[in-house]
Amino acid sequence: MNVLPAPLVEVAYLITAVTFIIGIKRLGSPATARSGNQWAAAGMLLAILATFFGQRLGNGLLIGGGVLIGGVLGAVSARRVKITAMPQMVALFNGMGGGAAALVATGQYRLLAAGGGAVSRSAIVTILLSALMGSISFSGSLIAFGKLQEWLSGRALAYRGQHVVNIALIVVIAGLGVGLLVGGVPTVFAAYLAAAVLLGMLVVLPIGGADMPVVIAVLNSCTGLAAAVTGFLLGNNVLIVAGALVGASGALLTQAMSRAMNRSLTNVLFRGFGAAASTTRGGGDKAGAVHPTTPADVAIMLAYAREVIVVPGFGLAVARAQHEVKELADLLTERGVQVKYAIHPVAGRMPGHMNVLLAEADVPYSALYTMEQINPEFSHADVALVVGANDITNPAARSGSGSPISGMPILDVDAAAAVVVLKRSMAAGFAGIDNELYTNPKTRMLFGDARASLAALIANVKQV
Repeated sequence: MNVLPAPLVEVAYLITAVTFIIGIKRLGSPATARSGNQWAAAGMLLAILATFFGQRLGNGLLIGGGVLIGGVLGAVSARRVKITAMPQMVALFNGMGGGAAALVATGQYRLLAAGGGAVSRSAIVTILLSALMGSISFSGSLIAFGKLQEWLSGRALAYRGQHVVNIALIVVIAGLGVGLLVGGVPTVFAAYLAAAVLLGMLVVLPIGGADMPVVIAVLNSCTGLAAAVTGFLLGNNVLIVAGALVGASGALLTQAMSRAMNRSLTNVLFRGFGAAASTTRGGGDKAGAVHPTTPADVAIMLAYAREVIVVPGFGLAVARAQHEVKELADLLTERGVQVKYAIHPVAGRMPGHMNVLLAEADVPYSALYTMEQINPEFSHADVALVVGANDITNPAARSGSGSPISGMPILDVDAAAAVVVLKRSMAAGFAGIDNELYTNPKTRMLFGDARASLAALIANVKQV
């Protein structure tokens, strides 16, 4: 191709970098997140066009066809995916980015190996780093996808000696890398890739479903770093900038998620939630009595309340009941009830899951409150309406070290005057333990599908 002069391509790359920065900045608020995504997408389109028309491509038709097919598949997938499947789509797409970086590194290694001349060690190191991080991100993201899609168990699939196996695998990867530095062959590089892919799988498999928001952030950062290293490998400035931004933002998000769970990153990666499930289910004699209720009784509580705090969880996403929640909130607001939404940082299965879910139902951003903002408000609330949230409301987090979620900051729903929990059953959450909130004397359990329960509440509130 080479239609565009090199200086113009670099200007386009600079504009792309600016749009990425603007996009990430605007993604920091629910009110501007949509436009932030559009800014970043426009910048990526500009980068693709500048690369396509500004580089000497070996087969422009083949590359153009790949871009077209990938673009169509991405657009169709994004439009058709259900909101409950958004986390696994993010994991899958993130894995594709890591896999692409590993493939580029493999291609560059083959080119250097076929050249027959002396190869600088810096080039080999760059290739090895890109292949390592890309392969780990690829396989780890696929395992995360399998867990989120429930093709694999969401429990922490731990096994005896897993840390020894992982350490041994890291030693093998390091040894193969040294061998490639001193003059390896393609078969050694293939073994290096295979070991990296296996490491990604073995690291993510033992991590429980409750840690998936953190895992996704870690893998996202890993993909960004792989892309940045690939940019150095290809001498592509925009890839370096984009990868660095993704890597840094993923690292910051990982830190924020870990802080929200009051757990270190090493604890998340090597001691996943759900490693040992509770042996008591459903609030037995030891746990105390459960108090079921009816939509009619809850409707009276809500209709005559002054302040109601809605606590959404993954169960809300599963039931696709966000529109019913919004309708109920509007109905209560018309009656003079103040309605707020409590958003826990790790509610759902990916960072910001509840924000995305409620935005789809046009819930006003001003009604969304972070954990730090809303916790002092629970003591003033007449009713805390928990819709499909489990571990993030469990008072067991405040107890001793015997609980898997001990020390994790939670939403203080039990401080409200009354608590209503919408849930299908008494099944435990991702952490595999009973929720002490359900047997609290002030808690009433409204069993059933969240969407059907909310529809019944709406009908009954209208009759009050």
